[in-house]
Amino acid sequence: MEQSNQTTSPMFILLGLSNAPHLQVIIFIVFFIMYVITISGNLLLITVVRVNPALHTPMYFFLTSLSIIDISFTSSVVPLLLKNTLAKDRSISLLGCATQMYFSLALGVTECLILAVMAYDRFAAICRPLHYNTIMNRTLCFYLAVGSWSTSFINSFVQVFLTFQLPFCKCRNINHYFCEIPAFLRMSCGDTFRNELSLCIAGAIIVMCTFSLTLISYVHIISSILKIVSSKGRQKAFSTCSSHLTVVTLYYGAIAFIYLRRHSNNYFHCSYKSENVVSVLYTAVAPMLNPFIYSIRNKDVKNAIMTQLKRKQWK
Repeated sequence: MEQSNQTTSPMFILLGLSNAPHLQVIIFIVFFIMYVITISGNLLLITVVRVNPALHTPMYFFLTSLSIIDISFTSSVVPLLLKNTLAKDRSISLLGCATQMYFSLALGVTECLILAVMAYDRFAAICRPLHYNTIMNRTLCFYLAVGSWSTSFINSFVQVFLTFQLPFCKCRNINHYFCEIPAFLRMSCGDTFRNELSLCIAGAIIVMCTFSLTLISYVHIISSILKIVSSKGRQKAFSTCSSHLTVVTLYYGAIAFIYLRRHSNNYFHCSYKSENVVSVLYTAVAPMLNPFIYSIRNKDVKNAIMTQLKRKQWK
C-alpha cells in the first residue's frame, strides 16, 4: 500500500514563478534581457582578457574563470525558465532534472570558492605587494582553480545522489522554477535527515568557510587602505571593496537562506515563493552584475576595450 502511494512517474512538473498570463510575459521579457546582458558582458570580459597580454595576471585569470562560471551557471537555469514561462507543458524528465540540479549546484559552489580565491588574490596584491608574484604564482593559481572546480563537482555528485535516493510520494509538482535540492526535500515522504545533515555539513565547510576567508581578507585589505596617504587612492580602493563585498554578501546570503534553513511542513506550504525570489538573486542577478562590478568598471579593462575598438577603426 505504501509503495502504491509513491510517485513512479519519471516526469516532474516545474510550476515556475507565476501562473498569471500577464506576469508570465513580463517575467519572460525581464529574464530574457538579463540573460542576454549576462552572456554579452561575460563574453566581452573573456575576449578582452584573452587578447590583451597586459591582462594576463592572476586577478584577470580568476575573473575569466568567474565569467565562465556565470555563463554556464545562468545557462543551466534561465533557458529552461524562459521555455517553461510561456509553454503549457512544463514537464521535465528525471534525468533532465538530475542533470540540471547537478550542474547548477556544482557551478554555484564553484562561484563561492572562486570569489574567496579572488578575495585572497586582492589581499596578496594590496597587503603583500612585494611578495605578490611569489605568492600568486602560476602553479598556485592553477591548483586553486582546479581545486575549486573539483571540490564543487564532487560535492554536487554526493548531494544529487542522496537526493534521488529519496521516495517522492506527495506530488510531481515542483514549487520552483528549476530543479533544486530543497524543493525535492519538501516533496519527499521519506526521512530527509541524512540529506539535511549532508547539506548543513557542506554548507558549513564550503559556504561559511569561503565567506569567512573573503571577510578576513577584506578586513586586512581595508586596514591597509586606511594607511594610504592619498584621499583619492583610499576612495577608489574603498569603492572597489564595497562593490565586491556587496555582491559577495548578496550571493552568500541568498545561498545560505536556501540551503541552511530547516526543512519543515509549514515551509513546504507557504514559503516557496520567498525561496524562488531569493534564488533569482544568485541564478540570474549576480551573474549579470559580476562583469560590471568586477571588470567593466575596472580602468584596465576599459582601456583594453578602447584599444581594441580603436584598432578595429583603423583597420
